[in-house]
Amino acid sequence: MKNKPIPILTPVAIAVASITDAAYAAKPHGISLGGFIDAYIAYDVNNPSNLDRSFTTQPARHNEFNINLAYLEAKLEREKVHGRLALQAGTSVQSNYASEPTVGSVSGPNLSRHLQEAFVGYRLGDATWIDAGIMLSHIGVESFISKDNLLYTRSLVADFSPYYETGVRLSHSFNDQLSAQLLVLNGWQIISENNQNKALGTQLSYSFNPKLTLIYNTFFGRESSFRHFHDLILKFTPDEAWSFAAQADIGFQDEAPGGQNASWNGFSVMAKRSISQMFAITSRVERYTDPKQVLIASSYGHAFQSWGASLGLDANLDSNIWWRNEVRGYFSDQAIFPSDNGFKTTDGVIVSSISAAF
Repeated sequence: MKNKPIPILTPVAIAVASITDAAYAAKPHGISLGGFIDAYIAYDVNNPSNLDRSFTTQPARHNEFNINLAYLEAKLEREKVHGRLALQAGTSVQSNYASEPTVGSVSGPNLSRHLQEAFVGYRLGDATWIDAGIMLSHIGVESFISKDNLLYTRSLVADFSPYYETGVRLSHSFNDQLSAQLLVLNGWQIISENNQNKALGTQLSYSFNPKLTLIYNTFFGRESSFRHFHDLILKFTPDEAWSFAAQADIGFQDEAPGGQNASWNGFSVMAKRSISQMFAITSRVERYTDPKQVLIASSYGHAFQSWGASLGLDANLDSNIWWRNEVRGYFSDQAIFPSDNGFKTTDGVIVSSISAAF
């Protein structure tokens, strides 16, 4: 028998081996490492001249290959302590954190937008946790992370409600069906504080059975004036082939930018149908209206009101690799959608993405 060749360990191989060994060595102590990459190309039918797509965070760019979201994470899971640190980058990050306030010389989006989550929590009781830091939002059925959602793009109610929050969260599970959260936050999707006030958030989640869950989320706080917001979610998975999700939001603010009391609302209904072990069809119908421009300020003279519809095809290429495609349209009575030659009553996007988790 011939002798086996001795492998040559390059510096890269040594580094990879060291990281892998470190990851395996850390797991017994409750620490695990991971990451996610989401690459995409999107084509907006209104052909924005600066390539920035309007009224969305994902996909944010027109007619270019880019990274929607990439992050590296470290998770801590022990009996009494847990936490997560996730560092991120991508066009969705640039878009979503563009309004992060800068107050003083050590705040603003330059650093904070790269912290997807940075929190630590302590178990106060068998079913009670207290967490503090930067956390993904308790509001909404659609995550900031595409692999966790029924469709690739985010609905308007998702894009115009918080994706992240900063503060303290108290969570308690009363039983296998009912759980609750109470949060004290800096404000509405901010890391750096923009005033001297704090906001409150709540969540009640009730599972009627393993297939049907109802969630009610709230936000109460002073932004430019007092705001309260209500978010109702229904998730239904009747069998292995079908998944449904619906979200309905309504918000109120004492004074809109024009000085009047205001409200805004929207809803989204989504469905996913698995047609084989690899392929699934996704769809969505949505509506969003912000008549006093509380969240969607415009320069076109019309309040934002739009219907939307989406149809997608997903392929699970491997256990942690996804190819996702979607066609989405927007329809309004007013010319509110920017284009290369003014404003239009319609808009649309075609997007294809490939993503991987590790």
